[in-house]
Amino acid sequence: MDRAPIEEEGVVRITPELTLVGKSAPMQQVFATLTRLIGNDLTVLITGESGTGKEQVARALHALSLRRAKPFVALNMAAIPQNLIESALFGHEKGAFTGAHTKQIGAFEQAQGGTLFLDEIGDMPLAAQTRLLRVLQEQQITPLGATKSMATDVRIIAATHRDLPALIASGAFREDLYFRLHVVPLALPPLRTRPQDIDLLVRHFMHRAVQRGLSPKQLDAGALAQLQQQPWPGNTRELEHLIYRLCALHDAPIITAQDIVALCGEESAVP
Repeated sequence: MDRAPIEEEGVVRITPELTLVGKSAPMQQVFATLTRLIGNDLTVLITGESGTGKEQVARALHALSLRRAKPFVALNMAAIPQNLIESALFGHEKGAFTGAHTKQIGAFEQAQGGTLFLDEIGDMPLAAQTRLLRVLQEQQITPLGATKSMATDVRIIAATHRDLPALIASGAFREDLYFRLHVVPLALPPLRTRPQDIDLLVRHFMHRAVQRGLSPKQLDAGALAQLQQQPWPGNTRELEHLIYRLCALHDAPIITAQDIVALCGEESAVP
């Protein structure tokens, strides 16, 4: 796979289930970086606000890599209790700690030969950061309670919405781990900086809404202009959910600016 197919300007289909959308200059830069990463195993650190599509880009990196036939395993550091993160990463033997009634295979072993996506890496506690750094250096994992290590062969992609240099300055994130992960930085732009992508994104999400059984709708020019003026604190995820709500709740086939304001609330609309 030399490059992802481009269906139209700003629409890149990575797989039948995964499409990246954006004709703006910031998104074109993202696509250019993805193209340069095809066929290599470099570690990537994806940064961006919540809802900008960090996991989508991580999945695209995996799908465009030589590891695409092997597993893609995603682990969200913010969603796992701190005392269970090392078990989730490296696995554990039965009886390794209170409550470990069965053996568990960790994410590194699950992703063997493939890609391990460490989402919200900035929320990882320091103790787990130390062990992760050692695993990345030695390429060996030892499940909790085990006496033998095993070799690990995974590509690491990490992501965060947090300011890692600021966390390093406050002592909450290891600088050596940061440099280990920060081989290729990839910053995703917030939606408010790419209003020219709204039209493409709306059509993309409308198509997905219809695939999910919702009624097809169209936006008039005023509705599109209203969307282009929204601040979008939730970024593309917020836009996607808005389109689904419009398709599900709006009776008329044409959506107007007044419909957008009514659904979003006048206080959130930009005059």
